Amino acid sequence: MHTKTDLADKVILTVIYTILIGLVIVTLYPLLYVLFASFSDAGQLIANKTLLWKPLGFSLDAYKSVLANPGIGIGYKNTLFIVFFGVLVNLFMTALGAYVLSRKNVMWNNLFMFLIVFTMFFGGGLIPLYLTVKEVGLLNSLWATIIPFAISTFNLIIMRTSFMSIPDSLEESAKIDGANHFTILFRIILPLSMPVIAVMILYYAVDKWNGWFYASIFIQNRELFPLQLILREILISNATDSMSTGASAGDRFQIGETIKYATIMVATVPILCVYPFVQRFFVKGVMVGSLKG
Repeated sequence: MHTKTDLADKVILTVIYTILIGLVIVTLYPLLYVLFASFSDAGQLIANKTLLWKPLGFSLDAYKSVLANPGIGIGYKNTLFIVFFGVLVNLFMTALGAYVLSRKNVMWNNLFMFLIVFTMFFGGGLIPLYLTVKEVGLLNSLWATIIPFAISTFNLIIMRTSFMSIPDSLEESAKIDGANHFTILFRIILPLSMPVIAVMILYYAVDKWNGWFYASIFIQNRELFPLQLILREILISNATDSMSTGASAGDRFQIGETIKYATIMVATVPILCVYPFVQRFFVKGVMVGSLKG
């Protein structure tokens, strides 16, 4: 016989699952809409403004136009450069900072942490940042999107907390064997912190991949535009004419709509493919970084 408690638990679980399913639908459908629209026939898509549950007349014309655009290839090359070297710089600098701040015998450790956390709430502003980038000679360079943002304070705190959870006895044993700080960091600390490293890679890679704001400020040469800046130009400035040459004005407008959706998919899918490879580390890494403060 079912008790009232069992019935109440089932009702609560049903409500929770219903809410979660609704959240999944609300979150997933915009991506599916863009996917279906990118494969749709341009004319049918313009004529039909209802919700999409499948492509309206299957067509690959939008993807052919996007992939034939040299700007997309240039954007991909620049973005891959920013992501690869940016993540390397981010991980290296964040690991060095987290290691120093996680050591118990560092002088003025608390003061350093206060000053670092202070930057999360107060900053110099965009103009001083621009002037600094200009004076050090990084203006109109891909490194302008990497060097000034070498460390994220939030990620530094997570990694520092993870390093603090590693037993001190491992470090003491390594010092007895003659290991220096670099050996301890790269041979002991980092191998034991792979879950949080995976989380840092995901955080930094997504940030670099999606970054367009600072690129639009520091970079004027179109040959150095990252992919997201080209995507922004296509979506906001409606710059699709170069990808629909040979068509009439009306056809260019129709094709331009599907090109926008195809460009979004081309720019989004690669970073989505990264998550399954780090997903098994993700929850563990975030939890490790939040156990101690």
